Amino acid sequence: MDFLLEGFKALADNPKMIAMWIIGGILIYLAIKKDMEPALLLPMGFGAILVNLPLSPVIGDPANGEHLGIITSLFQVGIEASEAMPLLLFIGIGCMIDFGPLLTNPKLFILGGAAQLGIFVTIILAAMIGFPLNDAASIGIIGAADGPTAILVAMQLASKYVGPIMVVAYSYMALVPIVQPAVIKLCTTKKERMIRMKYSAKQVTPLMRILFPIIVTIVSGLIAPDSLSLVGMLMFGNLLRECGVLKSLSETAQTTFSNIITLLLGITISFQMQADAFLTVETLIIMALGLFAFVFDTIGGVMCAKLINLFSKEKINPMLGAAGISAFPMASRVVAKMGTKEDPGNHLLMHAVGANVSGQIASAIVGGLIIGILGPFCGL
Repeated sequence: MDFLLEGFKALADNPKMIAMWIIGGILIYLAIKKDMEPALLLPMGFGAILVNLPLSPVIGDPANGEHLGIITSLFQVGIEASEAMPLLLFIGIGCMIDFGPLLTNPKLFILGGAAQLGIFVTIILAAMIGFPLNDAASIGIIGAADGPTAILVAMQLASKYVGPIMVVAYSYMALVPIVQPAVIKLCTTKKERMIRMKYSAKQVTPLMRILFPIIVTIVSGLIAPDSLSLVGMLMFGNLLRECGVLKSLSETAQTTFSNIITLLLGITISFQMQADAFLTVETLIIMALGLFAFVFDTIGGVMCAKLINLFSKEKINPMLGAAGISAFPMASRVVAKMGTKEDPGNHLLMHAVGANVSGQIASAIVGGLIIGILGPFCGL
């Protein structure tokens, strides 16, 4: 009967596993009770418990004569070998995105670019603290609030902190409605938050909608080839949406396909949440640096909008700069709600969506640039 006690004995030898159960429970609580990105946080939370059960076969170690576990297999095939899961998810995201608001007001592209400021500031800060360059770059990309991009950069740069980076990136995506309003209020006055903007309802032609993802893909491939996996999948998804002849495929990619990939990605990430590797001082530092990057991305976007207003007759509501991060559509919803709260007649949603989708493109391009520029310096 001793075999019935083996699990308890193993748990006594590694009490860190219990701490991971608590972390998993917190993620599940946030998903269910607070409705914070439940499609991601719930499988991540359950997976954190699953991989931290002693003698769990979901991991497995062939070197010890064990079968390769399901979680390990999913991680190796879906993330480690090809980054397939985060890339496939971008197809679904592309199908969800309407670039119309951005095409009617192209200067919102600037806000999407400016809202990546925190990434570069954090890379410098992390390197100054002592993180190797590949780890510093991987940590900095957390600021984009874009889980798939964070995974791709961390894997491509061979960061040894892939697990914490994945968890922190997706957690901060879920915390957008909590963190961003405080940062926006800190950087703006009530008068600025009440700025109204006219929305041009001019029709974006079907031809323009079809050409846009093709042109973006070509330009991105020329200036940042390493971004092409992300940008290409995002734009392919958008082309499915806009072509007009694949409606059923577009709807499937937006719903069933995206949901399946999201669930599998969430539980697969838990492979990197094994207690010994996850519960370290470095994880706490990464959490702090990730928050720093996220906050400074928001500040960068807001300040860019305020700078544009110094030279523009038609003022931009500075809150739109905060929507320039990649967290779609959470960031645009936050800005729209704040706008109507300050002035019930101020409807900023379409403008915010334009800035938000520009952030999607910008974060993918920046991720590719980081891989292309810093990769050689990291010996990759």
